[in-house]
Amino acid sequence: MTTTATEHVAQIKRVEKVYQKSKSAPPVYALRGVDVDFPRGQYVAIMGPSGSGKSTLMNIVGCLDRPTSGQYLLEGRDVATMDDTELSRVRGVHIGFVFQAFNLIPQLTVLENTQVPLFYQGTPGKERRERAAEALSRVQLADRMDHRPAELSGGQMQRVAIARALINRPSLLLADEPTGNLDSATGESILALFDELHAEGLTIIMVTHDDEVSQRCQRVVRLKDGAIDRDELQQAPR
Repeated sequence: MTTTATEHVAQIKRVEKVYQKSKSAPPVYALRGVDVDFPRGQYVAIMGPSGSGKSTLMNIVGCLDRPTSGQYLLEGRDVATMDDTELSRVRGVHIGFVFQAFNLIPQLTVLENTQVPLFYQGTPGKERRERAAEALSRVQLADRMDHRPAELSGGQMQRVAIARALINRPSLLLADEPTGNLDSATGESILALFDELHAEGLTIIMVTHDDEVSQRCQRVVRLKDGAIDRDELQQAPR
């Protein structure tokens, strides 16, 4: 079935990313003419060996980097041509990030950590606190709001990171190996939370090396040498 642009959260069109470490060094092609669309509400796994371009693609989709050439449409807008200020604003409004290392600020409480994205957007303090409390309740951490990261388990820290990613009510949630630092039981509970978020309609793109994790997704995009090697819908994601 062909979808229209309005049905896509993100569209990557003929994107190349080339790094030139020095004038004498040969160029390194991290992405080579990649074309890939991400329909609204889809749960996608990005896979591939080290050096395949996974991280580069995620950085471009997440507006953390710019393509050397090609077009990237986020919610129908070409973000590849935006200046840094506009790019930062669009990233803050539309995208939530969950990282393997949690990236929480040790000196801040759980409630304060969750508020950080809204702080950078200039959201008033009362609204920040209310929305952070709502997001923490969503990830079942309402009773940990005054704790600091050192007082939490790994799974709880990742739930804080997810709450922080959700506080802007993003169009797109990007997760980079979100269970990589967790034991299998804790990782399963985090993946179950992602399943719930997807069931509620959130678009999720997850980088993973784990085939069992990718089996939960509707679609698997595999990269090799900076290009898409395979792009497959799965028959029965669990």
